[in-house]
Order: sequence, then structure tokens, then C-alpha cells
Amino acid sequence: MRQPSGSSTGPSPDWDDTYRDLSAAVADREPSVDDLDRLATAAYLTGRDEEGFDVWGRAHRACLDAGDLPRAAWFGIRLGLCLGFKGDLARARGWVDRTQHLLEQEKVECVEQGYLEHAAAMCRILETGDVTGAHGGFVRALKTATGFEDRELDTLARIGLGRCRIYLGEIAEGLALLDEAMVAVEGREISTVAVGDSYCTVIDACRELLDLQRFAAWTEAFTGWCDSQVGLAIYGGHRSLHRAELLFFRGDWVAASAEADQAVRRLDQPRNMLTLGGAHYVRAELRRLQGDFEAADRDYRAAHERGCEPNPGLALLRLAQGRTDVAEAAIRRLECETLDGISRARMLGAFTEILLAAGDEAGAGAAAVELATVAKEHESQYLTGVARHAHAAVLLVGGESRQALVLLRQARRLWGELDTPYEGARTRVLLAQACRDLGDLETADLELDAARATFLQLGARPDAAQVERVRDPSADRAPSALTPREVEVLVRIASGATNRAIARDLFISEKTVASHISHIFTKVGLTSRAAATAFAYEHRYLDRGGSSVRQS
Repeated sequence: MRQPSGSSTGPSPDWDDTYRDLSAAVADREPSVDDLDRLATAAYLTGRDEEGFDVWGRAHRACLDAGDLPRAAWFGIRLGLCLGFKGDLARARGWVDRTQHLLEQEKVECVEQGYLEHAAAMCRILETGDVTGAHGGFVRALKTATGFEDRELDTLARIGLGRCRIYLGEIAEGLALLDEAMVAVEGREISTVAVGDSYCTVIDACRELLDLQRFAAWTEAFTGWCDSQVGLAIYGGHRSLHRAELLFFRGDWVAASAEADQAVRRLDQPRNMLTLGGAHYVRAELRRLQGDFEAADRDYRAAHERGCEPNPGLALLRLAQGRTDVAEAAIRRLECETLDGISRARMLGAFTEILLAAGDEAGAGAAAVELATVAKEHESQYLTGVARHAHAAVLLVGGESRQALVLLRQARRLWGELDTPYEGARTRVLLAQACRDLGDLETADLELDAARATFLQLGARPDAAQVERVRDPSADRAPSALTPREVEVLVRIASGATNRAIARDLFISEKTVASHISHIFTKVGLTSRAAATAFAYEHRYLDRGGSSVRQS
């Protein structure tokens, strides 16, 4: 078995020092192919990716000049895979095709043919989503790996094959392949580049499946590995993105936002277009739930510009802004385009919520039933929780509170087991509605108090405002009594601004701000800033950018 340069066995080097030492050595003497390979690897891992690609190209040409076609093919494959990882699919395909032509000239069997099958299969998935064709390529790569006893190719082929099996609906078989491959990754039996790529690919698969246990375990392991690799840059953005997603689920939104910011910066330099859009989407989701609608809108747009579908998050943003018709049109379009089970599963919860808001109870009910079916097929606790929450919401609208209560209690237990506080708090709000419908007002208040406390701890201001609206649904407050200045103050309260910040923004004193707030509360019967936030959203004082749109 060929041991590629940059092997992850042994103590982790300082990659910046390695790069500097190799650069100096190459400058002082005629470099060997091994020297070029090590330099290219160090350059790539430290974020000098274009330099790394150039040096691997030199190594490829040196092997061609020496008549070593198998090793020239190795460097062509390495270039194809690394360019593909960066999202540069045209250049990746060019190197894969060139390597294929080279190996067609080679009459002997070599392990590089298996690596070529793996690289070509990756290109099929990234370029056209051809899962069936890629599956065949990974099977052939695995067969070659077995014949040559090549651990790295075996690992990469199993991961590719596992993801294909998942996409083809064979969830358990796919996960088993991923778990087996990760033994070699955790044992550092493969090169550093292969370790990083494997972590990213497997974590992506677990996230797509919403398998939170595996997602959390591999994200923590990946974080530890990245932190142990001094000077490592190429995977820094992926590390921050996955950490942001994990912290998002776990309810540490302050840390999640910081990691999302880091992910956007790190994936931009050096740029990785395939993943940068996803980082913007995660940051948009955080900002939407925190009530920073203007910033969320910018990030959803940035995600779209970089090839990432901005829905269902953008549709939920429009719903929160009171633009239900826009939200409904977007989510119905997405539903029409989303055919595979995994992607539909991630969309159906939002689809149900938006259709209920639009008054399509039948459509929402059908979506909730489909979601329950997909959750059962995937054996996903998270999807099961989403499905029960969605089904209960439909039942509540139809007046079937007893049946809803059973589903909501089940969902609440699942959220506790998964340690997902935001989802748990949302379910508590529906529990309160069910309890109130059944006449248990005290329990309804307890559920609302618990939900509101969680939302405030998370920083989920719109959801905290929704709690107040659920608590007092019959309140009829007159918005027309507010002056234009009071509207400006109200909008800033709803955005979470302090009195000092409002005073600074409006060039007035804090005492004047306090006076305006007192007048607002008196005029429309409010008792808290949370209630004022709910009032602002209810009466649509905020446009999509969070600015005042109603003048008195």
C-alpha cells in the first residue's frame, strides 16, 4: 500500500513550520518528486491552496517526464479531489479526465485505477447528482482497494458508498459503511488530507440525516483533530461551520453565532464556494430566530448567491414578517422541486407550519403525515419529534386537543433526550394551547412560563413575543394611538435595543426614551418589553429590514 505524503500517523507537525522548511529546501536544491509532494501538501493544508495545486502539477509533470505514469496519475487524482473539495468542479473534472486518459495508456493493473474510480464518482455526485452512477464507481474502487490492500482507498470508497446507500434509501446499510470507515480515520491510518476530507463528508451525511448523536460525536472529534494540527487552515471553516450547527442545536446561540461568523470568514479565504453558502445559511437561521431580520435577509441572499437554497429558512423569515403569501409561494415551490426523502424530511416541518398559517389545513395535514412516514423510515429521533410537533399543530387547529396533547408530550420527551432546547420550548407553547383548550389554565401558564424563559435565554425574541400573544390572544390593542416617534421607539424595543441604545440612535436622552416607553405601554395596554415586541410583530410595525413601516 502506498503511504501518501502528509500521513497522519505519528505526532502532528506544525504545518506552517513544515511549509517554511520545505520551501527553503526546495529553493536550495533540485527537488525530488517526494519533496514536491510534501511541499504541495503543506501548502494546501496551510491555506496556500493555489500554490499547492501548482506544486502538485509540477510533480505530475516530473513523473510524466520520467515515464512513471501511475504516479503521475496519483498526482492528477489528488488535484482532482482537492479541487473538487474546494468547489472548483471544472478544474477537478479536467484533472480526472486527463488522468483517465493516462491510465488508459497503462497496461498493468495499479491501485491508481481505484483512486480514479473514486474521484470520478465524486465528480458525478457533485456535478449532476448521479447517485446510481457514483455508486457503481465506489463499488469498483472498493474492489481495487481490497485487491491492493490499500487502507486509504478502502476508507474513501466506503464513505462514498455509504453516502450513496443513504441517498438510495438504504439508511442502516449506509451508516454502517460510514461507521466502519471512521475506524481508520480515528486510528489515523490514512493521510492528513484524507482524514480531513473524511470527517467533513461523514459529518455532512449525519447532518443531512439529522442524526444528532452521530453528528455531535463526529463534530467533537473533528474539532479535536483540527485543534491538534498546528497551522492547519484548509479545514478551519468546516470546523467552525459544524461547530456552529452543533451549538445551534444545543442552544448555545451566542457561541454558535461566533462560530458561524468564523466559518464565513474562513471559508472565504481561501474560498470554498460549496460550503460558504451553507455557512451563510446557518448564520441567517440564527439571526432570523434572534429577531435580526435585516441581517438574516442579507445572509439568506448571500447563501443563494453562492449556490445554496435559501429556503425553507427564507420562507419562515417572510412568515415571521407577516408576509404569509410570499412564504407560502416559496415553500410550495420548494416542495415541488424537492423529491428525495432526506431533503423532503428537512423541508416538511416548515411546509406544515406555513400552510397552517395560510389556512390550508388539509395540505398541512398531508405534509405532517408524510413527515411521520419519512421519520419512521429513517429511524430518526429528531425527525420523529418534528413530525409529532407538526401533527399536533394540525390537530390543535382542528380542535382535537386531546390527541394533540399525547403527541406533544412524546415530542417534548424526545427534545429532552436530544438536548435541543429551542425545539422543546416551541413544543411547550403548543402544549400550553392544548392545556388551555382542555380547561387546565394553570398548566398552560406553567408551560408558557417555561417556554418564555428558554426563548429569552436563547435570545429568541420573536418566539418570546409569540408566548405573550398566546397567553393573551383576545387582547385588542389600538395601534393608531402611537405617534411617529413612539413607533420608532417601539421598533427598537422589538429589536432588543436597550434604552441607552435607543437614545443614541434617536439622538434623545434616556429620560425621554423612558417617557416614550411609558406612553406606549399606557396607550396600548402593555406591561413589558416582551409584550411590546409581540405587539410590534402582531401589528406589522417592522418591515423585512426591521424598520418602521407604519406612521401614525
